[in-house]
Amino acid sequence: MEGNIFQYEFVIKGLLGAIFASITAGLAGTYIVSRRMVFLSGGITHASFGGIGIGYFFGFNPVVGAAIFGILSALGVEYLSVKQKIREDSAIGILWAFGMAVGIIFIYLTPGYSPNLMSYLFGSILTVTNADIIALGIMSLVLIFYFSAFYRTILYISFDESFARTYSSYVDVFKYITTALVALTIVLNIRMAGVVLVLSLLTIPPNIALIFTRVYSKVIFGSILSGFIGTAAGYIISYFAEIPVGATIIFTLVVIWVIAKATYVIVRALRK
Repeated sequence: MEGNIFQYEFVIKGLLGAIFASITAGLAGTYIVSRRMVFLSGGITHASFGGIGIGYFFGFNPVVGAAIFGILSALGVEYLSVKQKIREDSAIGILWAFGMAVGIIFIYLTPGYSPNLMSYLFGSILTVTNADIIALGIMSLVLIFYFSAFYRTILYISFDESFARTYSSYVDVFKYITTALVALTIVLNIRMAGVVLVLSLLTIPPNIALIFTRVYSKVIFGSILSGFIGTAAGYIISYFAEIPVGATIIFTLVVIWVIAKATYVIVRALRK
């Protein structure tokens, strides 16, 4: 493609989406990486595909279906692992497989062809709508308020749940709420990176930040910054190269991680 990249409305929407995606993914991603919930997040991501299939079949917005399915799956894992004494990895595996199976079945049963399905699997700059931008913007504000208001409680839960229970008697409530917010963040970012790749959008930026700092608040800011750089650069590269945007974003973030890691190792070696 040629010409000024900013003359196209969908590019502006994509870059606005990149800002909000970096904020939501940075906040939620720092939490899941700190709590070592990456596998749970992967389960939520793939389970939400069931909601997408149901949305297509019944004719309503697939994102709404994915949000409902994702949140119920996240809360279901917490319930099964705590109340029913089922190992968390087993519960995640069950819901992961169930969600994907439901999605495939309902998409297969949907009359006609679903032209936007690939955008849900791999993300697409062409499908980012005003509604997506508004939803991500609202989610950004919700997460900023939530993490700011309950920063210490979230910090303690992330690193030492036993200590967190001495600080607050509502740890279980916070876990359920935060897990639900993580699920919603994942679903809202599916349009940006797709079901297959969205988990990387939440995990790579925090790991970039963790190369340079272990302070929780700094990891959050570092995650947001690196996430925005990677997401925006991925969008621009995909525009000119005419390649899938979701995969380009993740590839760009991995390159940034490699560069950051190499830089850190070289600087440490020079200081010795």
